Amino acid sequence: MIKSVLVANRGEIACRVFRTCRDLGIATVAVYSDADADALHVREADSAVRLPGTAPAETYLRGELVVKAAQAAGADAVHPGYGFLSENADFARAVLDAGLVWIGPPPEAIESMASKARAKELMGIAPMGLEDVTQADLPVLVKAAAGGGGRGMRVVRELGELKGELEAARAEAASAFGDGEVFVEPYLEGGRHVEVQIMADAHDTVWALGTRDCTLQRRHQKVIEESPAPGLADALVAELHAQAVRAARVTGYRGAGTVEFLVDGDRAHFLEMNTRLQVEHPVTEAVFDIDLVALQIQVAQGTRLAEEPPPARGHAVEARLYAEDPAAGWAPQTGTLHRLSVPGVRLDTGYVDGDTIGVHYDPMLAKAVAYAPTRAEALRTLAGALDRAVVHGPVTNRELLVRSLRHPEFVEGRMDTGFYDRHVTELAAPAPDPHAPLAAALADAHGRSRFGGWRNLASQPQVKLFRSEPDGTEHEARYRHTREGPSADGVRVLSVSGRLVVLEVDGVRRKFTVSRYGDDRVYVGNTALTALPLLPEPTARQEPGSLLAPMPGTVVRLAEGLTEGARVTAGQPLIWLEAMKMEHRISAPASGTLTALHAAPGRQVEVGALLAVVDVVAAVQEEQSV
Repeated sequence: MIKSVLVANRGEIACRVFRTCRDLGIATVAVYSDADADALHVREADSAVRLPGTAPAETYLRGELVVKAAQAAGADAVHPGYGFLSENADFARAVLDAGLVWIGPPPEAIESMASKARAKELMGIAPMGLEDVTQADLPVLVKAAAGGGGRGMRVVRELGELKGELEAARAEAASAFGDGEVFVEPYLEGGRHVEVQIMADAHDTVWALGTRDCTLQRRHQKVIEESPAPGLADALVAELHAQAVRAARVTGYRGAGTVEFLVDGDRAHFLEMNTRLQVEHPVTEAVFDIDLVALQIQVAQGTRLAEEPPPARGHAVEARLYAEDPAAGWAPQTGTLHRLSVPGVRLDTGYVDGDTIGVHYDPMLAKAVAYAPTRAEALRTLAGALDRAVVHGPVTNRELLVRSLRHPEFVEGRMDTGFYDRHVTELAAPAPDPHAPLAAALADAHGRSRFGGWRNLASQPQVKLFRSEPDGTEHEARYRHTREGPSADGVRVLSVSGRLVVLEVDGVRRKFTVSRYGDDRVYVGNTALTALPLLPEPTARQEPGSLLAPMPGTVVRLAEGLTEGARVTAGQPLIWLEAMKMEHRISAPASGTLTALHAAPGRQVEVGALLAVVDVVAAVQEEQSV
């Protein structure tokens, strides 16, 4: 019997595995990088082991250090979580060779499906050769052979872009998974991404646990998932199940895994098999009323599964909450997570209030999961919970999630993989509350001075300035002190405290919850404001054409031949930054001459750091002098 489990991962999935282990009476061991020394998964484990001597972004890829940590902590089993080492056959062998229980599929099964290209061959599908791609084959999808999560994936629509996208995908895959192998496959626009959860034991029993729809993806990263996949014909579901079971049997699979397909009409195209637990596994757990981690542990101990899985009932939907800024090209965000609360639904997270979101790892903050008897009820429940959620800290995709869950195309089950290509602009558009600055000003005045004294004669209003974040728009809030209390034009002030302001707007009573962090950051609901001085200090003026780092990260490469004095064109990629295991492209804002270049490969930069300057005037003068 397993008595102690080390989880070879971090964050949300480590916390999730620990939760099941506690329920089963199993002791838990965490591993951590220096950047994660105070992370939630470390605090929740019974014991923890530091992984020494590596950069934080590489720490969890060092399988030999993880095995030594398990031995040092006295663990008798290792759970890989997902990502990092979960699909590494050599790591699985190292765990077994050390005399530990491996809570995952056999190394041979991992090996057979570890490369998405080789997995296709095993399923009788010949992958497209890189050298064989022609304009007629486009669009194609460049895809990392290892890993997932949207990393190392690029859609190519023009043949001239293929070389650059292959290079970018290889670099991103190598950074994220330690394996830079990529391949290409046809990119079918208008299809749906559907997958089947499998669970297999050592006694030739394989469960196919319904279907999941993961069609709503942005940059090939799943955003919203649900189970069962809506609107599939019974015959198609039966075919998906049969192919998933076949994949398990031909590999001698044991444990939890996922077989993914692209569904186009009534046809299913095999994509890959993920030999691990998926991020979206909670929706399957909700629909089948099971604990997949507990089943993984039971199978690893040799337990025989029931001949048939439990019956499915109801519907579940999951949304991934990311720290990312839609106004900055969905760049990952860092900083302090002051408050995170999503009431009424399951919330899987690796953070608590006050934690810091760093630059080294995936920007996912949490997964919110709702279950209900019907799909319509599940969507409504999750949308309502996220709408009422309190998320104070880095900018997130919360508004995108709420609007996606309520969009008619999604509600009616008519979505496809192009959903965000068509709708992301409207779904991510800011929705500022025009009364938020006034509520912030009234709460601030009450908290600081209890509004002081009123004046018998008409006087100039009190004025406070705020900047809304992250768009930078400045707002002026005006109010007056009167015998009856504070007043403001256009609204009726009903009550004010330091944390709650009640206003009547066009005959409707509205409540505004106000939270303050530090001296200048204020949240009215989820609207972030920065209090500004009435007489601001002079600020340094940034030179026109300056390219600033949109996030903290590392410069990984520059455009070929990029030097000061070079001519560049608008939109030309110049600099690539790596942050949170993904590459981010910095492009020329306009055509001109590169008059300054401060970026160099390997350089660590903070948000706002000057990377380069493109001077349009210099380019024009040069042309005129020729």
